[in-house]
Amino acid sequence: MAQTPDSPTKPLPVRTIAGVTVVDTQIVRDAQQFAREHSTDWVYRHVMRTWLFGVQIIKHNPTLQQGVDLEAHAIATLLHDLGWHQTATSSFVSNDKRFEVDGAIAAREFIRKHQDGKLWDEYRVQRVWDAIALHTQPSIAEYKELDVKVTGNGVLADFAGPIYGVTKSEYDAVVQEFPNDDFLEGVDDTIVWLCKTKPQTTVDTWQQRWGEHHVENYPPKGVSFWDLVHR
Repeated sequence: MAQTPDSPTKPLPVRTIAGVTVVDTQIVRDAQQFAREHSTDWVYRHVMRTWLFGVQIIKHNPTLQQGVDLEAHAIATLLHDLGWHQTATSSFVSNDKRFEVDGAIAAREFIRKHQDGKLWDEYRVQRVWDAIALHTQPSIAEYKELDVKVTGNGVLADFAGPIYGVTKSEYDAVVQEFPNDDFLEGVDDTIVWLCKTKPQTTVDTWQQRWGEHHVENYPPKGVSFWDLVHR
């Protein structure tokens, strides 16, 4: 049984996925199903790997073991890329917000509508929001709450390989269960899509180089911070 810092005396049920012991509450199971329903195959495999790598990172770090809310971490990792939902009818993807913010808003709504999530206090919900909104900003997330920090660490591990104490054998077991052979191609295609469909949300971000290399007449004039300072 696992515990969460928000209720340290109440053990939580667990299960094992790809050799990793994870929290197994109803809201986490429902978040996993929600991610499956609203993600392409490669995105779903990515968020599953991110969750499992994060749990491995926590296991190897005593400070994280004592301080991370395992349910909040699970939901943040499982739902962190809802802003990549490339369908015309998606209710998650806005026209004017970064994909990270779209995902954070969608996850917050998921929690607030869930029968168990309705019992969460606002600070707990806010940490999930922050973890998703900042998961591509390690220079900020590293100095936030541990739930926020380790969410980004798990995302980075999916790109960088075994880090933060995760062994190669642990890492490989996760990849065997959730293959990553189409991951980088999927990321490339998705970032180009964002640069084409809502370029103003990608200027002055790490995504800008995709737009510069792959999108004609990018970036739109007048929306960068440089433009504001040098007008």
